[in-house]
Amino acid sequence: MSETGGLLHASVIFLLTAVLMVPFAKRLKLGAVLGYLLGGVLIGPSVLGLITEPERISQLSELGVVMLMFIIGLELSPRRLWVMRRAVFGAGLAQVMLTGTLLALGAWQWFEQPWQAALILGFGLALSSTAMGLQLLAERKEMSSAHGRQAFAILLFQDIAAIPLIALVPALGTAQVSSGEGGSHLLQIAASISLVVLGGRYLLRPVFRIVAKTGLQEVSTATALLVVMGTAWLMEWAHVSMALGAFLAGMLLADSEYRHELESQLEPFKGLLLGLFFIGVGMSADLGLLLIHPVIIIGLALLLLALKLPLLFVVGRLIGKLDTLSALKLGLLLAAGGEFAFVLFGLAKDNTLFNAELHDMLVMAITLSMALTPLILLLLSHRLTHAPVTPKVPPEYEEVDDHHPRAVIIGMGRMGQIVARVLRAQRVPFVAFETEVDTISITRSLDNIAIYYGDPLRAGVLRSAGAEQAEFFIVATDDPDINLHTAQAIRKRYPHMHVIARARNRQHVHKLWDLGATPIRETFHSSLEMSRQVLQGLGLKEAQIEARLQRFREHDERVLKQQHEFYDDEAALFQTARQARTELETLFEADHLETVPEVLNHRERPTDVESRNR
Repeated sequence: MSETGGLLHASVIFLLTAVLMVPFAKRLKLGAVLGYLLGGVLIGPSVLGLITEPERISQLSELGVVMLMFIIGLELSPRRLWVMRRAVFGAGLAQVMLTGTLLALGAWQWFEQPWQAALILGFGLALSSTAMGLQLLAERKEMSSAHGRQAFAILLFQDIAAIPLIALVPALGTAQVSSGEGGSHLLQIAASISLVVLGGRYLLRPVFRIVAKTGLQEVSTATALLVVMGTAWLMEWAHVSMALGAFLAGMLLADSEYRHELESQLEPFKGLLLGLFFIGVGMSADLGLLLIHPVIIIGLALLLLALKLPLLFVVGRLIGKLDTLSALKLGLLLAAGGEFAFVLFGLAKDNTLFNAELHDMLVMAITLSMALTPLILLLLSHRLTHAPVTPKVPPEYEEVDDHHPRAVIIGMGRMGQIVARVLRAQRVPFVAFETEVDTISITRSLDNIAIYYGDPLRAGVLRSAGAEQAEFFIVATDDPDINLHTAQAIRKRYPHMHVIARARNRQHVHKLWDLGATPIRETFHSSLEMSRQVLQGLGLKEAQIEARLQRFREHDERVLKQQHEFYDDEAALFQTARQARTELETLFEADHLETVPEVLNHRERPTDVESRNR
């Protein structure tokens, strides 16, 4: 079979596996992760043999983790990382050092491994699965919980710690490199990281600005994929963690106006590729080895869970300041092995630190621990859910929690900018979206407002900004059709939300009312203010002006509501408009005798300046 045919065949098998196994697993309340893992085991060489060479798709499956880390980086700006330093570099460092040291000592003393192999084995097993941990948190809707945030911080540090561990393996192995080669490798690492930092800071924003101006969705998607895959390729060239390079690139774009657009573009690919990653893990499981050494492999998996869980519990309680139940959930979530251990142990095998049998048994034990985690959470879910607990979020998370805006502004033209300035002065958290690139650049540079590029009609853009947490949607673009479509989409997507929309004219008001939105006529209030200035110039007193304008406002609103019943009937509209004009003249007639003499007297009476001149 040709390479193209083989790739097409594998793609069909992967998609069919996902379509069949994930709904089946969800129906059994096993979760998507276990569905992917079981599907991978079934199609792998150990069972059906539909995919005979799982290692050929390993690089492609790793892209799921790479995209996940890029999106995590988009969520975590350098400012937020600094505020979270206690959770990341406190709890994360403590967990890795404590768990890694104890596991390394155990491998050295109990299993009589050389200290070099024991060191890599212990710290490799200390790492947990970022992909599985975040997926399980998302499925259980616990990302914003205290243990979910602490798990995120620990996983983030583990991903950072994977870099020196990967760099350490060749130095500890027998396949030593020369000093010249070692220096060249260090230069490669420094050059790749420098390119990511400089490119993310100075190159990517102008590129995204140019792409956004084209208005072509497919080009925008291609650019987002290019950033992620290009960063992964660069890091692989330097023999550095592809996932960490993607995280670094995402973090540099976290404060960019294109953050939510990027996240919405990559979200579908991330989900599919993460599924492919778990399928790949399942395919790599050697069930034959499990049948040959069942006691050793199952014992290793259970021992790993039994050792890591209490250590994570202690870290969560003492450093993360979690309550007992939250610390237990943290331990259950992160006790299994992780994807970086596969990379680390593969390098250890290549550098003769591990023999092939030890490597295969460790990989099988990690895979088994990952498969057991969703099952354990499922078995304990009732007890964990109904246990009494007072949720407590560490204060450092509350300081940076900018994902819960109370208002979302669509369109940052004349009206949107005024609303944004008022909300910011009132310290009301909000997020604003605009599709005009120049408007975004000017607003960000002058007003420093949280404005992002994105089409609000795409659900992914609003979801990435946490729009479902908002109380108000302000639709303020200068295009009536866009306002109508946006209001309709928001009311359908978030029926509980209060939508306030900019209306061009009376017809537009009626259509927005039909959608359940609150219309604000864009020139109505400014026209009344202009009328106020004219009446002041004619000599009316402030009380008279206010009374007449209030009467006009109430009359106009009443007529507008009456016309809503037949606003699509042009003849009826003209008739009511004529009647309304007559009514208004009648209402003002009562004040006419009082107003006219004052106006005439004002015109005939010389000003004080004229009197002095005379």
